[in-house]
Amino acid sequence: MKITKYTHSCVKIEHPGGVLVIDPGVWSEPRAVDGADAVLVTHEHSDHIDVRRLSTLGIPVYMPAGARVQDLEVVPVHPGEVFTAGGMEIEAVGGRHAPTYATRPDCVNVGYIVDHRCYHPGDSLHVPQRDVDILLTPVHGSWMKTAEAIDYAKYTRSRHVVAIHEGQINQRGLSSVDEWFTQEIGNRYQRLEPGEFLSL
Repeated sequence: MKITKYTHSCVKIEHPGGVLVIDPGVWSEPRAVDGADAVLVTHEHSDHIDVRRLSTLGIPVYMPAGARVQDLEVVPVHPGEVFTAGGMEIEAVGGRHAPTYATRPDCVNVGYIVDHRCYHPGDSLHVPQRDVDILLTPVHGSWMKTAEAIDYAKYTRSRHVVAIHEGQINQRGLSSVDEWFTQEIGNRYQRLEPGEFLSL
């Protein structure tokens, strides 16, 4: 399995059965979807879905049932559902976006476990019932604290923790986040620059 990181929350997962892209949002590079057989979207926020770009691809786009997206045909996904996309088995977990602030509304959010190995939670800190080798963990966002992200990575006990959802933080902040994660969970943690990949 080859996992290529793109800006913010977007990753491409390749293996002999196909190519899958998760959360190609408006900040991610257009090349992120090159060669994709299918796209998984965790929720409706624009930093996770670029509707205009996806509407031109002509490939299946999977998205939580009830997500509010216009001008894009999607395959609705429910938590607990298991299906095949991009030649890989996908398990949908979770169900809601993490709380934001006070009475601000949340939205549907589905995390995806790919081939029993790699978990992308979207904007959620939902812990799946199964262990995973690779956790793609949000490390920064207006809806979370770094301490919560570190506790989440510790609790899931995955062998590899790869940072995502860091597109709103500058280089000084990233250095601090990297240092804190490394101090707390050691060499299980790594952050890939856009275009860098991990092969496992």
